[in-house]
Amino acid sequence: MEIAIFKYYWLDTWVLGNVIQLATQDFCLRFLNQGNDPCGRLFDQMTMAARSVPANIAEGSSRHSTSRETEMKLIDVARASLSELSNDYLNWLLRYEHIPWSNKSADYQAVNIIQLDRPEYKDDVLYQSSIHILAQKHKFDAWLNTGDSQLAANCMIILCNRLIMMLRRQIQHLLESFTAEGGFTEGLTAERLAYRQQQSTEANAPVCPQCGKPMIKRMAKKGINSGQPFWSCSDYPNCTGTRSYIQPRK
Repeated sequence: MEIAIFKYYWLDTWVLGNVIQLATQDFCLRFLNQGNDPCGRLFDQMTMAARSVPANIAEGSSRHSTSRETEMKLIDVARASLSELSNDYLNWLLRYEHIPWSNKSADYQAVNIIQLDRPEYKDDVLYQSSIHILAQKHKFDAWLNTGDSQLAANCMIILCNRLIMMLRRQIQHLLESFTAEGGFTEGLTAERLAYRQQQSTEANAPVCPQCGKPMIKRMAKKGINSGQPFWSCSDYPNCTGTRSYIQPRK
């Protein structure tokens, strides 16, 4: 059975989101216990926030062709989840009176300089993307796999903040695209209007007295003429020209 492969597999944001989810699951399994998280609430909160990131990126990107608005909202949910997760890591450091790394520190610079490899899947995408995600995670093993929660938490704060910035740029790009091209709803409206304009032309409809474009037969929904047909400009609401409709004789 074939597995549907979506474009988000090639997104650096989705790849890094998976790295953060895997690393957070490791962190919680290693360092949270009955002593510091007796009810398991922090474990649930952190792992669910981490899961929300790649899940919402995937769902949002899958809605790209049908709803740009929904895509932007879901990407923003991923960004908000990252902010929550980053704050949990910060709180972990502060509760043990550890100060987060300065951006001038050697460890901060060493983590921050590491870049992700670009995905290069040729076939068997699910298999190759999984290898790729794990390879990117291993780039940070020096901080994530030492058994030192302070190192791991600092590294995760940097990765969370990096992805927050990446998602902000992704949202901005989507917003610019939506502003220029519109979304799925706008596309349907334009196609429907073009179809109705064609129908009007073929039916020898009158032209608008204001702009000269073909008119469309509509039904009045309000007022004393409710339920009565009338001619309306096909360019409505840009043009509000109307004509009375005269019922053709049989």
